[in-house]
Amino acid sequence: MAEIWREGWFWPAITVIVGLPIALLVLSEVYENLRRRGHPAARIVRLVRTVVLPVAALLVLLSQTSDLDVDVNWTRIVATVLGFLIIVVLINGLNVALFSSARKGSWRDRLPSIFIDVGRFLVIIIGIALLFSWVWGADVGGLFTALGIGSIVIGLALQNAVGSVLSGLLLLFEQPFQLGDWLDLGDVRGQVEEVNWRSVHIRTIRGVQVVPNAELAGSSFTNLSRKLTPYSACETVQFATEDAPHRVIAVMESVAADLPQLALGRSVSACSLGGGQYEITIPLPSPGLHFDAAVEFHRVLWYAARRAGLHLDRDYFDDFDTADRRHEYVRRACTLLHCSVEQGDALVDRVRAERYTQGEKLQHVGEVPEGIRIIMSGQARMIVETAGGIRLPVTDLQRDELVGLTSLTRQGINASVHAMTEVEVLLVPVVVLDELVAARPELARDVGREIDNRRRLVMEAFTAARIELPLSSRAIAY
Repeated sequence: MAEIWREGWFWPAITVIVGLPIALLVLSEVYENLRRRGHPAARIVRLVRTVVLPVAALLVLLSQTSDLDVDVNWTRIVATVLGFLIIVVLINGLNVALFSSARKGSWRDRLPSIFIDVGRFLVIIIGIALLFSWVWGADVGGLFTALGIGSIVIGLALQNAVGSVLSGLLLLFEQPFQLGDWLDLGDVRGQVEEVNWRSVHIRTIRGVQVVPNAELAGSSFTNLSRKLTPYSACETVQFATEDAPHRVIAVMESVAADLPQLALGRSVSACSLGGGQYEITIPLPSPGLHFDAAVEFHRVLWYAARRAGLHLDRDYFDDFDTADRRHEYVRRACTLLHCSVEQGDALVDRVRAERYTQGEKLQHVGEVPEGIRIIMSGQARMIVETAGGIRLPVTDLQRDELVGLTSLTRQGINASVHAMTEVEVLLVPVVVLDELVAARPELARDVGREIDNRRRLVMEAFTAARIELPLSSRAIAY
């Protein structure tokens, strides 16, 4: 009797009996470790452990039955199944190795999905061809010839669709844009969100615009993200021709300079185009902020133009700063100004009623106020900025509180006041204020007390934020 280990089936069987459990145990430990870490390769290891290895073991055992009465097609069928599983593992492994672990902003992260689809398709076709050639002895050359002839017929029938795909490939080989870039196609402006076989998906303010690759490749467009300097948003507005250009430009630049979307360290510029038309250029960190910045600019400009007595959009009608409203506001402010109703009525033509929209600044850091503003309605917030750029809220200002107390001392201020809602104020110019203080010392006393109170509030804001009070500043916020 021949030794059993000399039999051809012995060592393959021992390999399956001993090696399969060990391999399954090792892969189980690897899978649990990857699963706990949330690694994308965990599902690939699970596929190899639960399906690929058992099928491979079955194929090894079936391959040793050539001398038995077993249909050889079963071996080929199992080999084919194993080949398909290996192709699946290979595709998923390449995807995890190259793209799932790609760093944000790297070339692998920016690679359009169409290239990934093309690569996956090629791997599948080549893998299936080799599988059928090795397992079933298929004529791969004849298969590719048949596919070539069939592709010509299909290409003629689907020339428009194929043309779009080829246009997309040529466009991506040239790489005039990348995922995340902002494009301006004339009637479409947005951010490139996806590139596939047929089209480019562009995210716009109205939703996702799908642009066919053939259309994009055959037209000109502007890549707004390829500028070396910050993106510049240009807006055109119309004023009345009798409005002084220097005043219009000053108001426009002041409004644009306060926009929260403005690029840091950049300045705005406005110019007159003639005929009452003006253009403003606003530097922005990204083209995606253009719409928000334009909406905010036009909203605030409406209020600022009316306060300045300018006629935006050639609108000559203003029903806010009227004599009746000023008369009402002055009467409400008589107690604060320490004057009688009759004395207040004499000031109606020397004061002004103003409106500020939400988010607008009633006063800026460093400016000398042109007078005090008495809040008639709405709410504002006083904010002081530290040397590190941290903004500390100091206090909220409500009805009958004052803004711009340093107009009496002709000093600049180190805090800004922002409108939290629409705010209506009564502006008492500094000339009128000087006359009132000269005749009523108690008004100057009240202003001095409020200055001390707000200085205390500033100190408390710094203490609450655990920030050291700057020694170079008088730490006065008005």
